[in-house]
Amino acid sequence: MLVDMTVVGVVVGNPRAGSRTLRAALAVRDVLGGTAGPVIDLAEFAGELFDYGSERVAQAVEDVKGVDVLVVASPTYKASYTGLLKAFLDRFGAGSLRGVTGYPLMVAAADRHALAVEVHLKPVLAELGLSVPGPGLFLNESVFAGDLAQEVAKLLKETS
Repeated sequence: MLVDMTVVGVVVGNPRAGSRTLRAALAVRDVLGGTAGPVIDLAEFAGELFDYGSERVAQAVEDVKGVDVLVVASPTYKASYTGLLKAFLDRFGAGSLRGVTGYPLMVAAADRHALAVEVHLKPVLAELGLSVPGPGLFLNESVFAGDLAQEVAKLLKETS
């Protein structure tokens, strides 16, 4: 789908390292194509996100600023994205990611949470300047029982 030179990064706000949310975000990145960029699994930074002197978090912020496309993924907690993701996104000023194309992705156990990506995650990405080319992406956890790549490809086709 994307030009090979396009750098696609991933930020995942699941508090569990190596989560299904991470798997889903990587599947979106892989289906989009382009060049694999940084993968920021925020579970690995949880203890440092409120330490504004953290060099690892500062580097993660800089890594995100260097991508062309960014997949931002979160599980649905209390009908919204996680506080972990919010703490990371607060490191970016308004409009600081202008020029980056964003793919917001939320994963939930029930379809009744499908609007959370549109109502909560997509607006914060717009505030940061990301251009979101279509509706946000929502995956029900049930897709993990099947072919995740196929489900993601279908979802991207439906939303583009």
